[in-house]
Amino acid sequence: QLIGIWCISEWMAMGKPNTLQLVELGPGRGTLTEDVLRVFKQLASVLSKCDVSVHLVEVSPKLSEIQAVMLTGGKVQPNPEDESAYMKGLSKTGIPIFWYRDIQDVPSGYSFYLAHEFFDALPIHKFQRTEKGWREVLVDIDPEVPDQLRFVLSPSRTPATQNFIQPEETRDHVEVCPEAGVIVQRLASRIEKDGGAALVADYGHDGTKTDTFRGFRNHKLHDVLSAPGTADLTADVDFSYLRKMAQGRTATLGPIKQREFLKNMGIDLRLQVLLQNSSDTATREQLLHSYDMLMNPEKMGDCFNFFALLPHRRLAHPDKKDKPESKSPLPPVAGFNELLIK
Repeated sequence: QLIGIWCISEWMAMGKPNTLQLVELGPGRGTLTEDVLRVFKQLASVLSKCDVSVHLVEVSPKLSEIQAVMLTGGKVQPNPEDESAYMKGLSKTGIPIFWYRDIQDVPSGYSFYLAHEFFDALPIHKFQRTEKGWREVLVDIDPEVPDQLRFVLSPSRTPATQNFIQPEETRDHVEVCPEAGVIVQRLASRIEKDGGAALVADYGHDGTKTDTFRGFRNHKLHDVLSAPGTADLTADVDFSYLRKMAQGRTATLGPIKQREFLKNMGIDLRLQVLLQNSSDTATREQLLHSYDMLMNPEKMGDCFNFFALLPHRRLAHPDKKDKPESKSPLPPVAGFNELLIK
């Protein structure tokens, strides 16, 4: 819900454009989009003159079915072959929703791009600094145990070593996700051209961590090399790399810890309102438990980060130098500064 408020807050700060595309990358079960649309419905009077549409980038046929049920009640139709969207429907509140396999298929236009636990699932290259220079970490079959895999270092430099290691790198072990870099470049060029913003929420660090590649199976840590294909593989997002890949086309904010972002967004006030409006003990306990999960530094509060791409004009008036007195100050970016609740 607070992410929905973030979108509306930024839409207002950017002068309330008359169209707004909500684009989610890897929308999972569709829960986040559903919550954002609920906020849009509650604030329908604010958005009354705005043409809102939803665009989901989803490669999994199974997940797109789950999303369709969640968001439209299952009322969707396949799109003809010659169109970029492979499926379309109407949300329960009457907002058009489209599904795509690639971000490049999403029509250009003023958009908010949401990427929640999206970048951490993309494949990475791993590199190790050695006495002979950088070597790529590769996966090999263990000669001692033929049905087992093992990590090995490349005997010499690989094309990836030459292309993905920054000359100023100081770490001895580095994970690079080139696909994330390409996606951020695409987002940055779209935002530079059409306006809007991208909000990334994910596990990550600002270029400080080294070996974060791990597997999860049934919510427990799992050896990445055993029983391949049966576990979720993840690596923390290197936000310093995403910032570099934006190539200065947009301003970048963050990463900041989830608890700071949500506190700035007014989560404490939101919790009080929800607690006052719920009469039964079980609901109240669930709310307090969820709040603790999101905000506690030992849980998600510190390991989850928020990062945003915004047009440069959102943070600075282009002609400020000429007539500084004639410009009203730009409102601070919600979440990354304290949200002033009027």
